[in-house]
Amino acid sequence: MVSQILSTALTVLVGVVAALAVYWALNRLAEALPAPWEHRIKPYLYIAPAVAAIGVYLVYPTVITVVDSFRSSDGSGFVGLDNFSRLLGTPAFRQTLLNTLLWIAIVPAACIVVGLLVAVLTDRLSFRAERAAKTIIFMPMAISAVGSATVWRFMYAAQPAGTGQTGLLNGIVTAFGHEPVPWLQQSTLHANSLLLMVMLLWGQAGFSMVLLSAAIKGVPAETLEAARLDGAGESRIFWRIIVPQIRGTLITVWITVLITVMKIFDVVYVMTNGSFNTNVVGLEFFNQLYTNYNYGYASAIVVMLLVAIVPIMIYQIRHFRAEESA
Repeated sequence: MVSQILSTALTVLVGVVAALAVYWALNRLAEALPAPWEHRIKPYLYIAPAVAAIGVYLVYPTVITVVDSFRSSDGSGFVGLDNFSRLLGTPAFRQTLLNTLLWIAIVPAACIVVGLLVAVLTDRLSFRAERAAKTIIFMPMAISAVGSATVWRFMYAAQPAGTGQTGLLNGIVTAFGHEPVPWLQQSTLHANSLLLMVMLLWGQAGFSMVLLSAAIKGVPAETLEAARLDGAGESRIFWRIIVPQIRGTLITVWITVLITVMKIFDVVYVMTNGSFNTNVVGLEFFNQLYTNYNYGYASAIVVMLLVAIVPIMIYQIRHFRAEESA
């Protein structure tokens, strides 16, 4: 443990010193140029290391992944669109896509509803009560997804009938005289996937609440008071005044949670490992790459995910620009 700490500290120290040395050298290089050229080139020299890092760690792997998506399973030759057509022609993968779409459709919307509800209700509490409530709801954000999934797996655990139940839900069910239910095996109407979504909602609600609460507090009090004096009810004020004024924050929360959901892997891996019709795209990529060693399929899955997420990123960038210019 001590050696790991020392190794980590040494790595950080070396990294910081190396970064300082690189920028010192670049600065010296710029100062060695004639004055007009120094001012022109210095900004480009300062951003050059960051651009190089993006190229090495982001652009290059992306290009290699796209190329590999057109190669065979072992990367020995090109197979065109065969990886994509075979994946999409497999019923199991189509079901995986459907599960992922359910996550995309349900979780971001549920996070906004729960976060908005909590933000509005806590806003009416006293300062201390509001702070305590928000701390409790935000606390799951400090727990890793793997840790949260482990906790929630115990919540849904089922033991044989007649034995003591370790899962909270089955403890309640058996207390009323019913048989224990293997919750995570209930694939009818994707019930087990919905239970997994509850766990992610539990972890993301705090993030949604914090942003939306800040946005609600930013609505001018004079506007709300004027609406009340005009006879508007609280429901009308909420939908006609508050929601339109926090629209930008609602979109930001939706996009952020959506991107998180599209990358979801650890929750499903820990709780069901994709069994009982709970598989998602992120976990399927992991299985194709590290279990089946099918690099072509794994790359094709990543490319499909990349194609799906690019329009969202473009919309997010345009949204941020519109917010800044407003």
